Amino acid sequence: MNIDKLRVLLKDFDTKVIFNQELKKKNWFNIGGKAKIFFKAENLKELIKFLKIVDNKENIFVLGAGSNTLITDDIYDGVVIKLSKNFNNLSLLGEDIIISGTAVLDKNLSEYAFENCLSGFEFLSCIPGSVGGGIKMNAGCFGREIKNILVSIQAIDKFGNILTIPANKVNFEYRSNDLPEHLIFLSASFRGIKKDPKLIKETMINLKNKKNSNQPSKIKTSGSTFKNPIKQTDKKVWELIKDSVPADTSFGDACISDKHANFFVNRGNASFNDMKKLIDFVSESVFKKTGISIEKEIKILEN
Repeated sequence: MNIDKLRVLLKDFDTKVIFNQELKKKNWFNIGGKAKIFFKAENLKELIKFLKIVDNKENIFVLGAGSNTLITDDIYDGVVIKLSKNFNNLSLLGEDIIISGTAVLDKNLSEYAFENCLSGFEFLSCIPGSVGGGIKMNAGCFGREIKNILVSIQAIDKFGNILTIPANKVNFEYRSNDLPEHLIFLSASFRGIKKDPKLIKETMINLKNKKNSNQPSKIKTSGSTFKNPIKQTDKKVWELIKDSVPADTSFGDACISDKHANFFVNRGNASFNDMKKLIDFVSESVFKKTGISIEKEIKILEN
């Protein structure tokens, strides 16, 4: 849609719509250019209104915590939507159901479950993203996944229609599901199991210690770059990378973490192309050495 026409159509949103918004500081890689349109949705009513005005004429990307996203250095020719703090609420329904907004961080959902003596959420304390992103990719670690605790999802489609989707109607697989890509998740309900909070906290601490001993932290990284090729081999993807790619491989400031081979790092001023070249090089090298095709886990936002 023509940018001038969009400015007119979206004028009522005032400062909630920003044209040519910088995205570099909104993701963990600290890489990226601008979005043609950036919309911070304050509430559901505004989100519905916005989607109806855009009317499926623009590519839409929902940006959560930015913990697994690599963003183009060019201007992204589409809409980036960020859900506000009004989608960041947590509440308890009955004794064992938690209702969570999808802007809630996974670790905050885990902490809330602990505070309410509900087990099953401990693994989320080790996942850096938001609930919405976790549902989209069926996030998991240490043998647990979102699908194990999910009851239902409330979502909105690209035309502004609200849907409630029972979890048992969704085909969840490893780091994926069969829901339409265009859905924007609004909230979700999760079921836990009542348990002694001391035991819950003990599990959370143990999992965090495992994570911290094996994965890099406090650096410009985006978590696991590739999915484990579970249908092709028993080996973890980090093992395949370690066996196939020299540890000191880098493109510009994009390099492989010396702590975990499946974590790629911006050690300073890596560009989108630097990181993309590293990702492609690793993928090609693993295939040449092992014959195994590895699939990206991170999301790449480009035109």
